[in-house]
Amino acid sequence: MKQTDMNGSESTASFRDKVATVDKQGKRLWVFPHMPKGKFTNARTWLSIVYLLVFFTLPFIKYNGHPLFLINVLERKFILFGQIFWPQDFFIFGLGMVIFIVFIALFTVVFGRVFCGWMCPQTIFMEMVFRKVEYWIEGDGPSQKMLARQKWDTDKIFKKVMKWTTFWAISFIIANTFLAYVIGIDELRTIISEPVSKHFGGFVALVIFTTVFFLVYSWFREQVCTVVCPYGRMQGVLLDRNSIVVTYDHVRGEPRGKFKKNQEREIGDCIDCHQCVNVCPTGIDIRNGTQLECINCTACIDACNKMMEAVNLPTGLIRYASEANIADKKPTRFTGRMKAYTAVMIVLLGVEAFLLASRTDVGVSILRAQGQLFQEHPDNRYSNLYNYKLLNKTYKEKTLELKPENFEGSIELVGEKALNVPKEADVAGTMFIYIDKENIKERKTKLKIGVYEDGEKIDVISTSFLGPFTAN
Repeated sequence: MKQTDMNGSESTASFRDKVATVDKQGKRLWVFPHMPKGKFTNARTWLSIVYLLVFFTLPFIKYNGHPLFLINVLERKFILFGQIFWPQDFFIFGLGMVIFIVFIALFTVVFGRVFCGWMCPQTIFMEMVFRKVEYWIEGDGPSQKMLARQKWDTDKIFKKVMKWTTFWAISFIIANTFLAYVIGIDELRTIISEPVSKHFGGFVALVIFTTVFFLVYSWFREQVCTVVCPYGRMQGVLLDRNSIVVTYDHVRGEPRGKFKKNQEREIGDCIDCHQCVNVCPTGIDIRNGTQLECINCTACIDACNKMMEAVNLPTGLIRYASEANIADKKPTRFTGRMKAYTAVMIVLLGVEAFLLASRTDVGVSILRAQGQLFQEHPDNRYSNLYNYKLLNKTYKEKTLELKPENFEGSIELVGEKALNVPKEADVAGTMFIYIDKENIKERKTKLKIGVYEDGEKIDVISTSFLGPFTAN
């Protein structure tokens, strides 16, 4: 099948047989997109401003003297909106990740790669930060292309050094912010203010992150989306004819042909101006259909609408629509597949909400000591030895008390008079549980122990009590 390539010439090779940014010899084709303008670009710009404000200010916000948001992988400590999560709560994170994956799948089925074009950090930083700096220093796409071919004279050296210096400075700021999310803003201030020799590891991490961000946004760029990110390849599994994506209305646009002034148009509305190709940050031709490189950034929609208005043709030749909308000229339907994804999403969200609501501020673990049998006492009682571990997930010290719930007996701590748990810390120890002989009817008796704070029961822990094979 013949296709029209980016230069307007015919090619017998299918566009799906190659990546738009790689030539036949496997060499990378550098993309110099034109600066997009239009209502979608303006909307994305405002959304990006909000996104960036949140990203750069969140590490500085504190709640009760502690970070509002912290992902400290090194200490396995996570703070989300003021709530501390410890390794014992990782199952909640695991379910959260499953929900996130299902959420992405659901949105892809219904809305395609909207997340990529509007919310993905890679797209926002590349298109709304670094690309705008590049436009400011080197000019629009054609000017950048000319500069790339230009000899290394004073003008080119000045612009390139200025761009790379600015890119490095922005990457340094991003790296600092990223580290603030990991180690906290106070620790980051310490690393920055004190000599490098005292925090050499932190300094190295900062340089590595800065270098990675610099290389990604100055050199690797759109290859992150087309080569590294698996999300584009997931489209082949997740998308169907009813998925809403940025697409070209081939029914209305074909056959395409150049616009001729003062002549009645008897062919399709596509005037073959290539503006949709020129503004694409991944270098594809949206008129070829849905492609894995397309991130739904809507730059082609703004470019096409501008040209349609210029030649007095209806806008929307490229728009958000599904293949069914265009081919069948029918409105979007909420299919059974979409309903199934939505139902799964609602169930998972409900489970996650329940786990978050039922999560306690104190983690308690009580296990019978391994290798220890029961002990028989002269006062007609049996005892078992237990190991306990208490984790305080809050910012305040807690004093706890353990009481029998479903049995008559007593609990005695070894070497401790009270269970005092410091803030953001854990304590471990041993204790005995004593039960009268007449209350032991089985070899293994299930026990429930209440955990109390200020006289209020906050949790119930289950364990077992080991007795003799034949109890009196």
